[in-house]
Amino acid sequence: MKRAVTLVATGILASSLANAGMGKKPDSGIMTLMSNQVTNGKSFQSQQIYHQWGCTGENLSPELKWSNMPKGTKSFAVTMYDPDVPTGSGWWHWVVINIPGNVTGLPLNAGMAGGNNLPTGASMLTNDYGFKGYGGPCPPPNSEPHDYRITVYALDIPDLDENSSATPAMAVFYILQHTLAKVVLTAPTNAR
Repeated sequence: MKRAVTLVATGILASSLANAGMGKKPDSGIMTLMSNQVTNGKSFQSQQIYHQWGCTGENLSPELKWSNMPKGTKSFAVTMYDPDVPTGSGWWHWVVINIPGNVTGLPLNAGMAGGNNLPTGASMLTNDYGFKGYGGPCPPPNSEPHDYRITVYALDIPDLDENSSATPAMAVFYILQHTLAKVVLTAPTNAR
């Protein structure tokens, strides 16, 4: 079963939640995002939770499928970001760049270290855990829920031309300069 997502397209905020589960298709022309593992507005499954730092999940990046990309899309980028970590700059859990423009999703565990499950040409940057790959949610004990945001960006260039040592913040700086549309899935996760 596919799960609904909050949508953002070319600067206009829209929501598919009103249509979720009611058999209606999202509005034509608005980029959509679906996942079998993550439901917008609900906590991650243990399969997607980190497996270190006191967390005991499987650390598998969720399957993602997107559609209704805008005309002129030449590549995609995917990020997972937690703005609620008390660092002053949030926490980057996953950054994938240079996903070819003909790709419409990522399989379960595409974020495994080494990038073997990524589409040809795509690459990952070092996350805030310190490795290139997916690092799942692991909120600190006794903290308020954290809103983890998985974002898919449709870009107007085929390659960000970022070197492998670029930081997530630097990559997103360039991503935002080339974004035609984006779609965001938010999964609040409670502390352990």
